[in-house]
Amino acid sequence: MSQVDESNEADSAYGRRVGERLRAIRRQKRLSLQDVEGQSGQEFKASVLGAYERGERSISVPRLQRLSAFYNVPVDQLLPRATEVGVAPSMVDLTEQNGRMGVKLDLTQLEGLAGPEGQMLSRYLTMIQVQRQDFNGRVLTIRSDDLRAVACILGVEMTSAIDRLRDLGLTGANLGATTTPSA
Repeated sequence: MSQVDESNEADSAYGRRVGERLRAIRRQKRLSLQDVEGQSGQEFKASVLGAYERGERSISVPRLQRLSAFYNVPVDQLLPRATEVGVAPSMVDLTEQNGRMGVKLDLTQLEGLAGPEGQMLSRYLTMIQVQRQDFNGRVLTIRSDDLRAVACILGVEMTSAIDRLRDLGLTGANLGATTTPSA
């Protein structure tokens, strides 16, 4: 096989991995191809987005950037990792991880928090989403280790952190708040 053929094959494989990431993020957002088309004002046609996701068509960098803004995820999260070779992305179930429970947060309420506390909390939770590659944008379960950091951000003791999150409107019965993590 010539170098050109190998390069084309590598490009094609990378295009498929980019497509897998695009599909995984869209599915985490619980959007169909038609939903994306409609909600984007037809900027992203279902047929074209499907071709990107199947790796049949390459997406330009400016278009990738607009898609990341539409999905409200960092653009680098739409690209596959070097370690993902041959591994299909999947949604992460955060309700119970390794037998440990956490606290579910309503991320839609986070946007309404003002001031330095809200900004710091937002940055920290965004970092967790990036690390876990969980971009559904609605709910995030934080674990006991995460809760320690959240308590520090909120300036409360670990034992009061869940109550403070509830006071801020970030937890609630409709989210199915789970057991209090152990210290």
